[in-house]
Amino acid sequence: MKISEISVSYSNSNKEKLKANNSKDSFEILLKSWSKNTIELQEEFKVLLLNKGNVVLGVYDLSKGGVSSTVVDSKLVFAVALKCNASNIIIAHNHPSGNVKPSDADKNITQKIKKASQYLDIVLLDHIIISKNDFYSFSDNGIL
Repeated sequence: MKISEISVSYSNSNKEKLKANNSKDSFEILLKSWSKNTIELQEEFKVLLLNKGNVVLGVYDLSKGGVSSTVVDSKLVFAVALKCNASNIIIAHNHPSGNVKPSDADKNITQKIKKASQYLDIVLLDHIIISKNDFYSFSDNGIL
């Protein structure tokens, strides 16, 4: 019986170094990863992966759902963050309705991910809710 071997690798070929200095920078970086054709159609959840200096390592498309929700598997959030050697993360999702006010479910998943991040020494810097023209930052509003 052959046992599977696990391989870990990391490569970042980005020549341009984007930095997420604040929630507005993060919103602009994340908005570029959304399709303008589906941002008001379907909810998506993404993870912005950052190094210790908040330089962007990449954006991971975690899930796509329906018009009012998507599944967020926190194990996948951290599997990707650990594989990328991310020190900091910003989680984000869109509200197809355009209303960026967080729901109770949004607040609950944020707290769950924040708690898990503390065990792994990965800093959850923010949770940003995005619409086509606006955003809501959990960090800016003091609920992170």
